[in-house]
Amino acid sequence: MKSLVLAEKPSVARDIARILSCHKNIAGAIEGSQYIVTWALGHLVTLADPEEYDKKFKEWDMSYLPMIPEKWELVVIKQTSKQYHNVKAQLFRKDVSEIIIATDAGREGELVARWILDKSGCKKPIKRLWISSVTDKAIREGFARLKDGRSYDNLYHAARSRAEADWLVGINATRALTCKHNAQLSCGRVQTPTLAIIANREEQIHSFKPEEYFGLTCCAGGIVWIWQNKSSGSLRTFQKDTLTKLKSQLNGAVLSVTDVKWSAKKTFSPGLYDLTELQRDANRRFGFSAKQTLNIMQRLYETHKVLTYPRTDSRYIGNDIVPTIKERLKACNIGPYKKFIPELLKHPLRINNSFVDDKKVSDHHAIIPTEEYVQLDHMTNEERKIYDLAVRRFLAVLSPAFEYEQTTLSAAAAGEQFTAKGKLVKSAGWKSVYEDSTFGDSDEITEETDSFGNSQDTFRQPDQSLPEVRQGSHFPVTRANLTSQKTKPPARFTEATLLTAMKNPVKYMESQDKKARKTLSETGGLGTVATRADIIEKLFHSFLIEKKGNELFLTSKGKQLLALVPEDLKKPELTAQWEMKLAEIAKGSKKESVFIQDIKAYTNTLIHQIKTSGETYRHDNLTNTKCPRCGKRMLSVNGKNARLLVCQDRDCGYRETIARLSNARCPNCHKKMEILKKGGEETFVCGCGYKEKLSAFKIRRQKEGAGVTKKDVQKYLKKQQAEAVNTAFADALSGVRLD
Repeated sequence: MKSLVLAEKPSVARDIARILSCHKNIAGAIEGSQYIVTWALGHLVTLADPEEYDKKFKEWDMSYLPMIPEKWELVVIKQTSKQYHNVKAQLFRKDVSEIIIATDAGREGELVARWILDKSGCKKPIKRLWISSVTDKAIREGFARLKDGRSYDNLYHAARSRAEADWLVGINATRALTCKHNAQLSCGRVQTPTLAIIANREEQIHSFKPEEYFGLTCCAGGIVWIWQNKSSGSLRTFQKDTLTKLKSQLNGAVLSVTDVKWSAKKTFSPGLYDLTELQRDANRRFGFSAKQTLNIMQRLYETHKVLTYPRTDSRYIGNDIVPTIKERLKACNIGPYKKFIPELLKHPLRINNSFVDDKKVSDHHAIIPTEEYVQLDHMTNEERKIYDLAVRRFLAVLSPAFEYEQTTLSAAAAGEQFTAKGKLVKSAGWKSVYEDSTFGDSDEITEETDSFGNSQDTFRQPDQSLPEVRQGSHFPVTRANLTSQKTKPPARFTEATLLTAMKNPVKYMESQDKKARKTLSETGGLGTVATRADIIEKLFHSFLIEKKGNELFLTSKGKQLLALVPEDLKKPELTAQWEMKLAEIAKGSKKESVFIQDIKAYTNTLIHQIKTSGETYRHDNLTNTKCPRCGKRMLSVNGKNARLLVCQDRDCGYRETIARLSNARCPNCHKKMEILKKGGEETFVCGCGYKEKLSAFKIRRQKEGAGVTKKDVQKYLKKQQAEAVNTAFADALSGVRLD
C-alpha cells in the first residue's frame, strides 16, 4: 500500500517527490514505490455562491436577505477543476491507504487540504507534515516525525469558521447595499476598514491648518551652528520675535564652545524581507503596485526558482537554513554581486538572532535567494529589479555593521545655546552593498516619515566635516540666518504606506482594549501577506479609490460608501474580535458552532441597519454618453491605469475604456502618455500638451531603434569589431538610446 502526499503548490510537490524518490509522472501527480505526491493550486475548493443554495438567489433582491445556509456547501473552482479531479482520482486509488497533508503549515494551509478531502468525501486516515521550510533536510526530518492529522482538527475548524463568517458578512452586506441603492457597492471585513483608513487620512489632510515655525543658523569658526532651545532641545520655535532679536544680537558676538563629545556608533542592516516589506520597497523604488510585485515574485519563485516562497509574513530564517547559506551565496555570485560575495565567503558568516530565530518563523521563512544557478539574462527587467532587492538585502544582513564616529559640539553665544554635528565614516559595512546609500535604510522610513511637519525637527543638524575643535574655543560669528517653514499635513497614502497601515492597523483602532490591540498586532493586521495586494486591487476595480501619481485618493463613490456602511464594518476592531475567538477555536477552548451562531446574529443586525438606514447614494459622475446596451447614461470613472465609461445600471454591466496609460514616454517631458481612441485611430496624449498619432509614433520609434534590445546591439557591435567592417554604421548604432 502507498501513502498519498497532498502539497499546496506544484513546486513544493516536486521537492517532496524528489526526496521521497518519486519519479514517475502521472496525471496531476508524481509516483514512487511507496508514495504518490500530488498538489493543489492554492484553493481547489471553496464555499458555494448563494445561487447554489437556491436558484432564486441569482436575483439580487433585498427581501431574500439575509441569506444564511442551513448546511454549508463546497464547490470545485472551475479554473482549477482539472487538478481537483486529478487529486480526487489519487485519493480513491485502492492502493492508497493513508493521506499525508503537506500543505502550508498554518490555518489557511489546513483549510486547502481539508476542503479537498471534505468535498471528495475521502475518509481515509490522515497524517500531517508540519514544516516551516522546504529544504531537503526539513522535508526529511518532517517525514521522520509525521503527526496525527486529526490533532489539527481545531485549526481546521478555526479556518473554516473564518471563511464562513466572511461569506455571511461580506456577501449579505454587499447585496444589501447594492439592492438598497441600485449601485454596485461592495464591503467586507478587510476592504472596508482599509478604505476607512484612507478616508481618515484625507480628513486629517483637509482639516490640517499649517503654522509657520522658525529656526536660526550661524557660521563661526568655519562651522554651521544651529540654535537649540535650552529647555526642550528643539531646533525650532513658533516665536519669530525671539529669533529675530537673537539674530541682531549675534552681530559682532563671539561663540564659545562649551562641550565636545565623540562617540563611536554603528547601525546594523535592516531585516530580511517578508512580502509586505518587499512590496513597500518595490513601490517606493520602482512604482510597482503590490499586486505587480507579488506576480513578479511568483515568477522568480516558480519559473526561475531563484527566490524562496514569496507569500510569507516572517523576516527570519530558521536554524535549518543556516547550513545552506554558503550555497545560496555561491548561486548568486554573478554580475553586480561579485563585488561582495567572495569577500563574505572569505570569513566565517555572521549568524545571529537578528535574522535567525526558529520561534519567529511561522508558515514560511523570510524571502531569500535559493541555491539555484541564476541566469540574469533570462529575466525581464522587472524581474531583475525585484531579484536585486532580495539579493542585496540578503547580502546586507550577512555584512558587518555600518560604523562611524559622531562628533557633537555645544556652544553658547548671546546667552543662547547652539549645536553642530559631524560624522566620520569608519566602515561602510552593509551600506556598501547598496549603490544608493540611502536605499538600504528603508526600514527606518515608516508610514509616518515626513508626514507631519510639526512632528519632526525639519531644521536637522547637517552632518558636516568638522575641523578639530576643543572645549573653551572662541569664534567670532560671521553670519546669522533666520529660516522659516510651515508645518505639513500628513502625507497621502501610497500603496507602500497603505500596506504598512494594513499590516499594523493598531494606531487606527478607537478601542483601547489591550488584548484586542495585541491580538490584531500579532495576527498580522488587516488581511494577510497573500491577500493585501488583492484587497488594494479590489478597491481600485470597484472605483472606491484612484491613483494620482503615486498617491491614493478616495473617490466620491468611496466616500459615499463609508457613509452607508454600518459602523462596525469600518473598524479594524472587528478583525481583532474575530481573531481572538478564532484563536480560542484553534486551541479547542471555544466551539466553532457558538462563533458561527454569533456571526449569524451579527449578520441579521447588519442587514436590519442597512434596510432601515435613511442614507442615500447618488451618482455624481454621470456623463451624457448613452450606454449602447441599455440606453442609460454612463458613469465616468478612473481605473488604476485607465479612464472608463461604465453603465450606471449594475444589471447591465457594460463598460468601455476611453483612455489607458501606456508605457510610452513623452519625447518632451518623458512622462508616461495616455492612449486615446478617437475615430478610427489611437492617439498618444501627454499632460504637458504633446499629442502624436499611433502611426506617427511607430515611425518615430523605428527611427530611434525601438525593438532592438541591448543584447542585440552588444552582439552586433562585437561582430563588427571582430570583422572591422562597416564601422560607420556600428558607431551610429552605438549611440542609439534604448529605453
